[in-house]
Amino acid sequence: MTGAFLYGRNWWLERQAGLIRYREFGINIPANYNLHGIDVSRYQQIINWDAVKAMNVQETRIHFAFIKATEGNDNLDNYFKRNWRKAKDAELIRGAYHFFIASKDGTVQARNFIKNVKLESGDLPPVLDVEQTNGVNKTLLQQRIKAFLYAAELAYGVKPVIYTNADFYESYLKDEFDDYPLWVAHYLQPEEPRISRNWHFWQHSESGHVNGISGKVDFNVFNGDSTEFVNLLIK
Repeated sequence: MTGAFLYGRNWWLERQAGLIRYREFGINIPANYNLHGIDVSRYQQIINWDAVKAMNVQETRIHFAFIKATEGNDNLDNYFKRNWRKAKDAELIRGAYHFFIASKDGTVQARNFIKNVKLESGDLPPVLDVEQTNGVNKTLLQQRIKAFLYAAELAYGVKPVIYTNADFYESYLKDEFDDYPLWVAHYLQPEEPRISRNWHFWQHSESGHVNGISGKVDFNVFNGDSTEFVNLLIK
């Protein structure tokens, strides 16, 4: 068999299995999604956003990026301002997220995010990243999350997205937050995350590679077509 034939056969078999291996990205990527993205924070350090935007492997490219903005009551990610500006300059769809500290007041944390993040038309909705209880019981955790979400929705006029992993959602958020858009982390799944509700974004890997970024980066897909994606953006 020729090398080209073997490559084509392997590509077809992988696609049938729901995954395609991209050497350049360094990971298997779910085959049945068209819109791909990354999420970054200070751990990726200085990013060449033009290189991120320009990368194109078999018509698979990065369409959007979630960027860490704030954490807790008063922390601002060291690279947020640069990432926020440079991602826009590179014409990547951008979103900002807040890392939630459950032991702290939800409204105060929302003020930290709102003070530092000016969302514009064409940006993704604000994101609340909640994945730890910090010793807080479930009832208080949910109250503080609701306080953050209420303040953020009031400030930006859109429903925030919740980011968490599949197990955390099932254990702490299920039923109380099912009407919020969900960005769910669940690795090593071939076609979709195992979760009992609908979802908008899926973080399927934490070990991808992208031009312009040294080291590993999280990879995501959007669960929908380009029209549904545009409809989610801030007007």
